[in-house]
Amino acid sequence: MHTHWRDCKAWKDYGTPVNTTSNEAAKMFDASLTQYVGWYDDMSVGGIEKSLENTLKADPDFVMGHVIKNGLDLLGTGTNVRLNADLATDIATMVKMGTSQQGLSDREKKHVNAVKLWSEGNMALACDEWENILMDNPYDILALKFAHDTYFYLGFSRPMRDSLGRVFPQWKEDKPLYGYLHGMYSFGLEETNLYEQAEKIASKGLELNPRDAWSTHSMAHVLEMMGRQDEGMKFMSGTEKDWQTCGMLSCHNYWHWALILIEKGDFSGALGIYDNHVYKSAQTSGAQVEGRWEDCYEVIRPHMDDHVLTFNDNHILMACLGANNQAAVEQMMTSILDWVASSTGDQSNITKEIGLVSCRAFVAYRAGDCAQAVELMYPVRYLIWKIGGSHAQRDLYNLFLINAALKSNKPEHHRLAKLLLMERKSVKPCSPMTDRLMQRALAIHAD
Repeated sequence: MHTHWRDCKAWKDYGTPVNTTSNEAAKMFDASLTQYVGWYDDMSVGGIEKSLENTLKADPDFVMGHVIKNGLDLLGTGTNVRLNADLATDIATMVKMGTSQQGLSDREKKHVNAVKLWSEGNMALACDEWENILMDNPYDILALKFAHDTYFYLGFSRPMRDSLGRVFPQWKEDKPLYGYLHGMYSFGLEETNLYEQAEKIASKGLELNPRDAWSTHSMAHVLEMMGRQDEGMKFMSGTEKDWQTCGMLSCHNYWHWALILIEKGDFSGALGIYDNHVYKSAQTSGAQVEGRWEDCYEVIRPHMDDHVLTFNDNHILMACLGANNQAAVEQMMTSILDWVASSTGDQSNITKEIGLVSCRAFVAYRAGDCAQAVELMYPVRYLIWKIGGSHAQRDLYNLFLINAALKSNKPEHHRLAKLLLMERKSVKPCSPMTDRLMQRALAIHAD
C-alpha cells in the first residue's frame, strides 16, 4: 500500500509533468494509475473507482484525469460509446479539452488521441500512438500499460513483449512502480514461448513485490505451459495470500489454479475453485457443470449486444449454449451479424474473419453436428490468435477441435483427432490431459 502519492512537483521531477495545478488531482491520478498497474484496490483512497472520481473532482479540467478514466472504461471491455451515451459524451469532452486547452504537452495530446482511436475501434492505431509516446517518454507507464493490455486483446504477442523490451532497460529500480514491469514483461516473454526468461523475470518481480498479482499470473502461465503441474499447484497455494485481494486479476489467477486441477484430472477440485472463488464456469472435458452455466448466463446477459471484443462474444455465446438457452443463442448470433454488417474497426474485422466462424462451430457442436464443427474450425485454427487472449485461454479452441473430431461421424475426423493429439503431445510432452484424450481416442476409434 502507498501512503505518499506524487504531487505536481513530483510528476515534473519524474519527467512526465501533468496539466493540473491541483496537487490533490495529481495525487489521485497517481493513486488510480498505481492501482491499475498493480491490479488492486487501495482502500486508503476508497479503491480505484473512488480515486478516479476524486481525480476529476479535484480538477474537472485535468486532461490526463479524463484520459485514464475514459481509457479504463474502454479497456474494461464492459461498455462502449455505441451503447453508452455518457461514455460517448465523456470521450467528446476529453477530445475537446485536448484541442482547446493551452499548455498541453505533445505527450498528453497523444494520450487523448489514443483513447479516441480506441473508442472508435482502432485499437492497433491506438497502440501506435502509445508507442510514439514511449519513444520519447519511456517512463510513461500509463502508455505502456494501455498498450500492453490492448496488444493482449489483439493477440499481438511479440509487440506485447517488445514494447516492454524497449523500455525495461531504461528503467532504474528507484523509479515508482518499477517492480510491476517484471510481471508485464514476463507475460510477453511467456506468450512468445521464452519460458526460462519469463520465469526468471517473474521471480524477480515477486522478489521485489510479493503482492504483484501480474508476476504471479505470468509465473502460473509459465508453469502451465511447461507442464509443471505439481510445481504450479505448490506455487499458487504458496502465494495465494499475497494476490487474493487483487480484484479481477485475483479471479483470473484462481482460474489458472483451476486449469492446473483440470489438467491433472481433478474436476471436483476445479469446480471447488469456481464455487468458492470464481463466479464463472470453466468447460472441463467431462465434469458435470449443470446449474453453473445458468450463473454464467446471468452474468453475461447484459453484455450480449456489446461486441467490444471477438474474444468476449465467443465466450458470451458459450454461456448461452452451456445454459441451453436457444433463444439467447439465436439472439446473440443475430446481434453479432447485425453489428458486423454496420461496423468498422479491428474487432469488427476479426469477427468477420474468425469470430463468426468459431461461433458457428460452437453452435454446430451443441446441435450434435460435430463434423460440421470440425469443418468450420479446422481451416481457421492457425488464425485463432487474432481473437486475442493468452496461450492458456486460446487452448480452449484446440481442445474444442479435438473433441469435435473425436465425436464426429466421419472416420477422417477420427484420424485427424489422433494427429492433433500427437501434435499437442510434441509441443507439451508433460500433459496428463493430452494423455487422457489419447487414451479416449484409442478406445473409441481403434481403427
